[in-house]
Amino acid sequence: MTYTDAPATARRRRENEFAAERHVYEPHRIGLPPLVPYVREAWRRRQFAYELARSTIRAQHLQTFFGQMWLLLNPLLLSVVYFILVDILRHGNRPPHYFVHLMACLFLFNFFSTTVTMAAKSVVKGGKLILNTAFPRSLLPLSSVLIGLRRFIPTLGIYAVVHVASGLPIGPHLLWAFPVAALLTLFTAGVAMLVSAAQVYFRDVSSFLPYLMRIWMYGSPVLYFYNEVPEHFRWLIDSNPLTPIMASWSDILYSGVAPSAGMMLWSAAWAAAAVAVGGLFFVSREREFAVRL
Repeated sequence: MTYTDAPATARRRRENEFAAERHVYEPHRIGLPPLVPYVREAWRRRQFAYELARSTIRAQHLQTFFGQMWLLLNPLLLSVVYFILVDILRHGNRPPHYFVHLMACLFLFNFFSTTVTMAAKSVVKGGKLILNTAFPRSLLPLSSVLIGLRRFIPTLGIYAVVHVASGLPIGPHLLWAFPVAALLTLFTAGVAMLVSAAQVYFRDVSSFLPYLMRIWMYGSPVLYFYNEVPEHFRWLIDSNPLTPIMASWSDILYSGVAPSAGMMLWSAAWAAAAVAVGGLFFVSREREFAVRL
């Protein structure tokens, strides 16, 4: 092999690293692998994430009758508790069908918070896989997103019953719920990759997350409506990445209108930023995971 062939050979070896029988760890240029082959390999191995999510669900007994019941009752009871709390604080002065807004937004936020909290430990818990198998490590936090979706989807059945019983409008505007949920899923995936990589370096991240999530929920239009925020606090709520998603979700399910184009673009921008920042940070650091676990 000539000297001029060496760079091309090294490049081919990096691009085919996951498919090779022997995996050689080498430093990436500026910390990043070739992204196109990486994404292609992650997609090729998507079944790995599906199986990992399914085994985790089975281990948590979510496929049993009582597991499914608790999966539905837990967010429902949480909604009742917060409804009583808010009703006490408002002295009974609440908008009509407020419980529907509270339930819809709590279910959606619960998907985000539980998924991110679970994903934080995904890389640390997958230490044996990382040390013994060559695969795109991003599949570990992404499998947590699949678990979160698996736990979130059944709660929509409970909400549908409450929605119909409350007499809220049913029409084509409800189809907007799918792109809003998709944007939150992308945002959740980005945050999940970010915190799972941070957990490798700072093991207290997972302990701090429950407190952060509670504060995040209070700063999101979940317990209240977006248009109820006082003007002097509007800048704080507007800086929250979940604000446009929660406001759009409430507009669709509670108000019975399509979300504004500004809210959707705002949500899409936050989702894209989360995937870019979280994904690039994770991928640029995953080569160090094996020596830090």
